[in-house]
Amino acid sequence: MRNPERLNAFYEEFYKLHKYYFPDWRFGQLISNFFGWIYSEKKRDIFFPEEDEMIALFREYCGADKDKESED
Repeated sequence: MRNPERLNAFYEEFYKLHKYYFPDWRFGQLISNFFGWIYSEKKRDIFFPEEDEMIALFREYCGADKDKESED
């Protein structure tokens, strides 16, 4: 069984990104758009990525990595 504690870091990061990048979007709207992006742009099935890969995909979707680069 996977360690359930891994979820804390995932949900904390997901919460921060949702609040910062998409504060006006409802949860269902966000997830629907994000999953559509994964299917169409990344050609991935959302069933398989582990939490660390999923949060990396979400950061890419948000443009968080580009924002971080521009701060440097």
